[in-house]
Parts: sequence; structure tokens; C-alpha cells
Amino acid sequence: MKTRTAGRHFRDSLKSISRNGWMTFASVSAVTVTLLLVGVFVMIMMNLNKVADDLEKDVEIKVIVELTADEAAITALQDEIKNTSGVAEVQYSPKEDELNKLMLDFGEDLRLFEQQNPLHNVFYAKAANPQDTEKVAKRIDRLDNTFEVKYGEGKIERLFSFLNTSRNVGLVLILALLFTAMFLISNTIRITIVARRRDIEIMKLVGATNWFIRIPFILEGMWLGLLGAIIPITLVTTLYYNIHKVVAPKLAQGNLFELLDFSPFIYQVNALILLMGVLIGVWGSFMSVRKFLRV
Repeated sequence: MKTRTAGRHFRDSLKSISRNGWMTFASVSAVTVTLLLVGVFVMIMMNLNKVADDLEKDVEIKVIVELTADEAAITALQDEIKNTSGVAEVQYSPKEDELNKLMLDFGEDLRLFEQQNPLHNVFYAKAANPQDTEKVAKRIDRLDNTFEVKYGEGKIERLFSFLNTSRNVGLVLILALLFTAMFLISNTIRITIVARRRDIEIMKLVGATNWFIRIPFILEGMWLGLLGAIIPITLVTTLYYNIHKVVAPKLAQGNLFELLDFSPFIYQVNALILLMGVLIGVWGSFMSVRKFLRV
């Protein structure tokens, strides 16, 4: 395509937007509302997915060591646990530390057991893939000098099932919302093109090629997508900034869940909103103008 022709297509697309003021306003409004819903929903779902990941990463395997195991046996057991397939990390907690934890939870009355500590030495292990916690725990349980292996049997299965279901439901909802966005935006853009079908027919009759007719409309769809993405990007950025500023410190104090960091998360969401606006605008224009090229 020649530079002069490309420049003309850009000018024509911009002129068309300014000439069809009300139709442009309607299209941009539809794009804005839809992309705002998509942006807010993606922001919520991504943070819920972060919470799910944090819950999975907190799942530990507690390996209680036999009371008869000496230092050499404990060291050997630690090496065996590290080398067990699926284990990501291992942390040793001697029985003195276990007693200190109990005293923090239940009070200083337990200090009487310091002279003759009845607790076991413990290893805390984490699976590389939290979903494999049960399998890894059973492998560790087969090792020598293990008194008992605890991993929340029965509870973590329900937890992982709930988290997987939540992720799948969230994915379906996002896809459904994206499909709805594509449908609404493309149909709104189609209305603007239907109103100018006579112009397309005239250009076709005087010998204009399909692509010569199509490109200005595609560019117009791109401008509509860009304009429609400005307000959602601004509102989503402002909303998440204020939520992160207020909520994140409170969550940090309680050692609860963490929100995704403002940067780069918000820029990823904004890029998605912008890309969706442009792609759907271009796609809607391309598909809508195609049926009027058959004269």
C-alpha cells in the first residue's frame, strides 16, 4: 500500500468518526461499558486466583520423627526427604522448638516440660506441586524413622477440589463475559456500518476494490476500540490503586492473604483492556462490512 493511500485511509476513518457523532458516541459507550465490566471482573478473578495459590503454597507435610532416632538417623532422614520425588523444600524443627510453639499458643504452664520434653523432632516439607501433597506424604511415610506423617488428610482434598472448581468457574465466567463483550461491541459497530451501506455500494459500483473499501472501516473500528478503552483503563487503575492502598496494609498486618502488587498487575490488565478494545473493534468492522461488499 502506498503511503499516500494509507494516509488517506487514516484521514477518512477519522473524518467518518467526527461526521457520525451520535453513532460514534453509541459505539464508544458500548465499548466503554463492556470493557469496564471485563476489566473489573478480570481484576477480581486474578486476585482470587492469587488467594487460591497462596492457600495451596501454605499446605505442609508434617513428618514426626521416631523418638529413638539419634542425630545421625535424623540427618539421614532429612537427606532422604529432600531426595524424595516431588519434595520442594524441607525444614527441620527440633523438639525444643516445637515445645516453644506450644508455649506461645497455650501459655507458660507448659514450661514444666522443658526438663523432660515428651515431644518429637519434626520435619516440615512442601510439595513442588501442592496438588501432589498426598502422594508425596505417602512416599515420605515409607521412609525409616518416621513415626507419623500428617498433611491434613481429608481436608486438603476438599480444599484443592474447591480451589479447582473456583478456578474453572472463574475461567468460564471470564470467557462468557469476553464473548458477550465481542457480541455487544461488534453489533454496535455493525449498526454504524449498516447506516452507511449506501456509501459502500457506491464505492463498489465505481470500481473500488474490497480492501480499499474495507480498510477505512477497519481503522474506524480500531479508533472506536481505542476511545472506548480510555475510560475503563482510567477507572480500573484508579479503583485498584485505592483498594490496594487501603486493603493491602491491613492484610499484611494480619498475615492473611495478599493482593497482587499494583505494578505490574494493573499494566497487564490495562494492556488486556486496550488489546480487547482494538481487536474487537477491528474484528467487528471487518465482519460487518464484508456482507455489503457483494453488490
